[in-house]
Amino acid sequence: MLVDSHCHLDFPDFEAERDAVIGRAREAGVGLMVTISTRVRQFDRIRAIAEAYENVFCTIGTHPHNAEEEAGIPASELVKIATSHPKVVGIGEAGLDYFYDKAPRDLQAQGFRAHIEAARETRLPLVIHARQADEDVIRILDEETGKGAFPFILHCFSSGPELARRGVELGGYVSFSGILTFKNSQEIRDIAKTVPTDRLLVETDAPYLAPVPFRGKRNEPAFVAKTAAVLADTIGVTAEEIARITTENFFRLFTKVPRELAREI
Repeated sequence: MLVDSHCHLDFPDFEAERDAVIGRAREAGVGLMVTISTRVRQFDRIRAIAEAYENVFCTIGTHPHNAEEEAGIPASELVKIATSHPKVVGIGEAGLDYFYDKAPRDLQAQGFRAHIEAARETRLPLVIHARQADEDVIRILDEETGKGAFPFILHCFSSGPELARRGVELGGYVSFSGILTFKNSQEIRDIAKTVPTDRLLVETDAPYLAPVPFRGKRNEPAFVAKTAAVLADTIGVTAEEIARITTENFFRLFTKVPRELAREI
């Protein structure tokens, strides 16, 4: 079984055929999916999808692009939502995005730290978005870990080797998306080789970043199998072994997801 640890099933791209998308994922061996929150104020939509499908879980959080729109949401609100619903298994996604800079950087950082506080309190993993902000992400992770450890994952990894190295040192996991399969992503594949196997996950970030041979098309959870195959080849294991490794890592990180689902699905 494979797990798509990060997708966006609430996005309009899937509105017309969500049942079919989830069905195709099952057929491709993707047993579980986590649909990721980008706006706390739109959580009801995320929650409804997670409630409608046994094998779909969700998170609660504000994407850095929306940090200004949802400025000031306290960690306590994230904690309350996360602890009041069995399908909420993570915090985020939150972090820093200096590529698009859609929100002021100080507000991105404030939101990032509030999400870290919520992850620390709930012990649910923080899904971290980091784009062209490696130094500041490392600095904030270092500072906040000094206040107390918290579980986290560097999602859709496309950063440099130092962020991967430091993230792992601080106890984090690293998730690879379809970017890993792109011809010009040799640096990302080289970084993947350095990540301990017990810290590896795979994801789609659907509807974005479809892996080869679907690049340029709408991504969907079924395609995580293509990324997993490239990751397996990159680190020198079989497709079956990478499925076992990444699924085990998923359950170790996302502790709120019932392990028995791996046997039932």
